[in-house]
Amino acid sequence: MSKSKKSGKSDKTTSSGEKIVCRNRRARHDYEITDTIEAGIVLTGTEAKSLRAGKASLEESYARVERDEVWLIRADIPEYAMANIMNHEPKRKRKLLLHRREIAKFAKKGMEQGFTLIPLQLYFKRGRAKVQLGLGRGKRQYDKRESLKEKTHKREMERARRSRG
Repeated sequence: MSKSKKSGKSDKTTSSGEKIVCRNRRARHDYEITDTIEAGIVLTGTEAKSLRAGKASLEESYARVERDEVWLIRADIPEYAMANIMNHEPKRKRKLLLHRREIAKFAKKGMEQGFTLIPLQLYFKRGRAKVQLGLGRGKRQYDKRESLKEKTHKREMERARRSRG
């Protein structure tokens, strides 16, 4: 019998020990991200268990600053399957934990015309749930095409460089 090859890290674990639950892949396609920040997230018990099971979606979600507090809106953390009737609401507003000066900095930038606070990824760091927020401005259609052309060009250049030797 052969032993199964298991390393200490799973597929979604980064080198710094963060276990990534989900990523918002459309965010970098639809928005030009200028700045990022890490925030803690307030969860109930069943939400944390659902996240540890790897179930969450950041599609269509965003963050908003309301009276010196930052809230994550429309992030989908599905109900925990093993829980009883005291389960959580999947798309409820969740409070994000930031220092006052970080909130002030991001609120000022976020209030500018065209900027939005977008959650980029949800992960566990040292056992605590964190969300990475990005300050982004929506891309126009031609910007999306241009960034796609650049990415394709870089890929072709790298492929040609590797084939030469």
